[in-house]
Amino acid sequence: MKPAILLATGPWNPKLWEGPLAAADPDRPVFTYPDVPDRAAVRYALLWKSPADALARLPNLAAIFSLGAGVDHVVGLDLPPVPIVRIVDPDLTMRMTEHVVLHVLYHHRKIPQYQEQQKKHIWRELRQPAANAVRVGIMGLGELGRDAADVLVRLGFQVSGWSRTAKAVPGVACFAGADGLAPFLARTDILVVLLPLTPGTRGILDRRVFEGLARDGALPGPVVINAGRGGLQNEADLLAALDDGTLAGASLDVFVNEPLAKESRFWDHPRVMLTPHAAASSEASALAPGILAQIEAFERGEPLRNLVDRERAY
Repeated sequence: MKPAILLATGPWNPKLWEGPLAAADPDRPVFTYPDVPDRAAVRYALLWKSPADALARLPNLAAIFSLGAGVDHVVGLDLPPVPIVRIVDPDLTMRMTEHVVLHVLYHHRKIPQYQEQQKKHIWRELRQPAANAVRVGIMGLGELGRDAADVLVRLGFQVSGWSRTAKAVPGVACFAGADGLAPFLARTDILVVLLPLTPGTRGILDRRVFEGLARDGALPGPVVINAGRGGLQNEADLLAALDDGTLAGASLDVFVNEPLAKESRFWDHPRVMLTPHAAASSEASALAPGILAQIEAFERGEPLRNLVDRERAY
């Protein structure tokens, strides 16, 4: 019998994963937390916002796979010293790129203003700048950030990127580190945030960042699109910046506390477009074959790919 997989999906329905995993490898046992009849048989754990004790008493665990794009839900657990694998998959990447491009165009093509005009029955064309007059800055140049940047460059936008360490991306003006943040912000009209949540990035979207964005662009004012993690944003600073016009708008897919409280001001803020952490949902039927392929390659002696650096937390 092949080594078993433990599936611990937290708030997700595990049945959405059981079928695709069985289809990809019918001979591989899959146990669903907390029903684990043979803990010694488990060699791999597939996790998403799992209970803290999900990995307890698994003596032969060899690798952990995060079922989402982020890994902050995993690195916060008391983990055994085994490799942690991030999910990098074309389906997940394209879903995020679709979301980013949609919201860049939403603000660029003045959809919020047209929606307001529609409510008031106003028929008036608004001046539309060309894409090459608009500067999009992407915070986070990992797999997701690079793919979104590539599409935005092809659409004609001026694209820049910022990351903790220096990166080179074709067609993208790249900035890095603390010294690179201010010049990056100063040339950004639409800020796209795809950073991982780490101790160094928690709360990075604060008043200082919002005030550092460009004021001389083709848009009425700077815009923030956060599709990374809610913990990246200082929500008091974000609301204040939206209230006083420091930010002209925001598209927010993530929040510090989810689900978002019904009394939150974000729901009804006139400058906010809100989605319920839906930018890049993990589709089990698309991701399961890649996970099983990694496991099979690992069992043949090949190294695991897309490993998490525990010290950097991503």
